Amino acid sequence: MAGRLAVIGSGLMGSGIAQVSAQAGWQVTMRDVDDASLYRGMAAIRESLGRFAAKGKITESDAEATVARITPTTDMEAAAEADVVVEAIYERVEAKHEVFRTLDKICKAGAVLGTNTSAIPITQIAAVTNRPESVVGIHFFSPVPMMKLVELVRGHQTSDDTLAAARRYAEEVGKTCVEVKRDVAGFVSNRLFSAILVEAIALVESGVVSAADLDTVMKLGFGHVMGPLATVDLTGLDVMLHAASNIYRDTGDRKFFPPELLQRMVTAGELGRKTGKGFYSY
Repeated sequence: MAGRLAVIGSGLMGSGIAQVSAQAGWQVTMRDVDDASLYRGMAAIRESLGRFAAKGKITESDAEATVARITPTTDMEAAAEADVVVEAIYERVEAKHEVFRTLDKICKAGAVLGTNTSAIPITQIAAVTNRPESVVGIHFFSPVPMMKLVELVRGHQTSDDTLAAARRYAEEVGKTCVEVKRDVAGFVSNRLFSAILVEAIALVESGVVSAADLDTVMKLGFGHVMGPLATVDLTGLDVMLHAASNIYRDTGDRKFFPPELLQRMVTAGELGRKTGKGFYSY
């Protein structure tokens, strides 16, 4: 199926999606708002591919060919001929609406309009387009080159053809897909993880247990590869704050209300690995 992919956003998620797609033979356009963001995104891709090459998982020529299939640009019009688009910008519905209004105008008929949102309902994003049947959640997990799971999320009007095309794309780039049949905020993964994380942070915040010991409980008691606090440090505390807040706003369920400690850490810029400090120091 390999064809043309447009990734909107070149941050951690966008660059990861661009990388795995280009490795699978897709011609990728990676769009962002400025050259500095694109430079950082391309640098992250080269660094990631370099690590794979150093471990013997790919060859240097494979890495070079992958980079050659990625075209960075600040021009949204470059997405016009894409077969699949994946939006991977920050979790603000107003910003996503702006992107999807533009995609609706410029993308060719039959293009899959995917969003990598982690918590905003797909139907809410699709509502600003004239083709909601073409909009689908294609939720990758971070770090994209390592994580095998993709959630495919049906909006209220997502067509079977759109979902099938999204599955073919995700499987072709090496991912295992699960279908989220109802468009609930947080889908499956973040709905589960947000509930666990809120309680985990509350236990640490109230002095019941240390962050390290809580993660040990989850690893040794429940077989998790990583504890929830190490996981949120990897994902980004700001990302999970947005996700939990969106789920809480949509459901009104207090079990998703972000703890004060999480809010204060994000305000202080302690976002996890990407800033060098979260629940752990890096």
